[in-house]
This record gives sequence, structure tokens and C-alpha cells, in this order.
Amino acid sequence: MVRRVLTLVSGRVAVTVLAVIAVLALFGPLLAPHNPLATSDNTLAAASSAHWLGTDYLGRDVLSRLLDGSRVSVLGSLEVALTALVVGAIPGILSVYLGRTFEWVTLRLADTLVALPFLLFAVAVIALLGNGITQAMLVTGALVSPLFYRVARAATLAVARSPYVEAALISGASVGRVVRRHVWVKVLPPIAVALAQTIGTGFIIVSSLTFLGIGVQPPAPTWGGLLASDLGYLGYQPWAPLAPALLIMITVWAANLLADAIRDVSGEAGRAFVNNRKARANRLDQSDTVTAGGA
Repeated sequence: MVRRVLTLVSGRVAVTVLAVIAVLALFGPLLAPHNPLATSDNTLAAASSAHWLGTDYLGRDVLSRLLDGSRVSVLGSLEVALTALVVGAIPGILSVYLGRTFEWVTLRLADTLVALPFLLFAVAVIALLGNGITQAMLVTGALVSPLFYRVARAATLAVARSPYVEAALISGASVGRVVRRHVWVKVLPPIAVALAQTIGTGFIIVSSLTFLGIGVQPPAPTWGGLLASDLGYLGYQPWAPLAPALLIMITVWAANLLADAIRDVSGEAGRAFVNNRKARANRLDQSDTVTAGGA
């Protein structure tokens, strides 16, 4: 599936953008030209050779704060996506095999979580456990998990009555072995689409919370926090919010673009895509053969 995604222009663009964001998250603090927390008298300065994106209202280098804050945004979105994957996908698959009681309980839990406003619950958890981004992201991931539950359950139901799955169960294979050997391969593509979409959603959630000053204690830099602080000085630097806003927008766009690319190359669409590529390659081979024979 990875090779199929990379054959699409949209897939290559999405992977490239997300790879750059990942590099910023890993090495951003090391690449920062200045101490992101160091203040100076040179406040609200315009872009220059010393400060490529200028300075903020405390004289801190904006580029250094953007690079340093990328790690919090990326890790927070990954925490949301991976928590939602584990909490939602595993019960979604097992609900097809573990009986009606387990199915009914998990369905009711999923319906309940869908009805809960995750931002309000994240704020409530932070109020109870302290101002930390990790606990907020774990709770938010659990509240987003019904998406994975529904996707995994629907994909599992589509293959649960397949002859090879029933044959494996009749032969005495355990549910865990059937899921690992036969079901997971079929369920993986739609889950991958949901995971890519949730990473984009995670960026929006992290940015929203940090924009409100929740989850990360100032003066620690975050993309949402930088956006919020820049809005207070639009009269002096009307261009200042563009950099954090563009980073957030481009990252979410790349995650959604990757989800679209995965969807286009998986399932029936993926088989049609492969067949079209094979047919095109056969036509090219035939035309080359005809050309060589005519010569």
C-alpha cells in the first residue's frame, strides 16, 4: 500500500510535507538559531538577517519559538491519533467475535463518547489533574476513538463471513489468530485512512487548546500559543500570525491529503488503480513491440 500511495502525486506531496514536519519535531529545538525563551529589548522587530521572522512582544526570536514548539504540536496530535486507534479499533474488531453482550456494551460506550464534547472534557481533565498536554491528549484520543470503532467494526463485518475466515474458525483457530492472520489485513486500509485524518484532527485540537493557554504552561512555545500571542499585536505586526497559522493549515492539509491518497489506492479503488496501471503498461509494451517490428 505504501508503494501505491507513493505512485500518486498527492501521496508524494503529503508524505513529503509530513516528513518535513516530523523533522522539525525531532530536530527543531536543535535547529533554532536562538534560545526560544530568551527575551531582549528588541521587541516587535521586523524580519532581518538576525531574526528571520522578527521578534515578539518580549523580544524573543519567532523562528526559534516556532521550531521549538513544533515538537509539542506533533507529539500531541500523535497521542490523540494513537490513543484513539488503540481504544477504538481493537474493541471494534473484537465486537464482531466476542458475543452480543460485548457488542452491545461497546456500541453503547461508542455512542456515549460521540455525544461528549471532547474539548470541554479535555479542559475538565486539565483542571482536575493539572495543566499538562499529555493527559488532555489521552482523554481527547479516547473521546475520538468511536471513529476507529465504527470503521474497524464495519470493515470486520465485511470479512467476518468470508469462507477463509469461517474455515479458520471451524478448524479450531483462536479469535486472536484469526484477527491477526486474516482480518487485520483487510481492516488495515480503512483504519489507515482514519488514522491519517485523526492526525490532522489532533493538530487542530492541540492548536485549539494551546491557543486558549491550556495544556502547556507559558512561556513554553507552541504553534497555537504563538498564534494567540500574535493576535494581540496586529497593529504592530499584522503579518505575525501568518507563520504559525500556515504551519497548522499545511500540516492538517497534508494529513487529509494522505488520507485521500490511502483511500484511493485501497479496496476496490486500489484494485482498479492497479489494474489500470497494468493495462497501461501492457499497452506501452505492445506499442513498443509494434514499433520495433515495423523498424
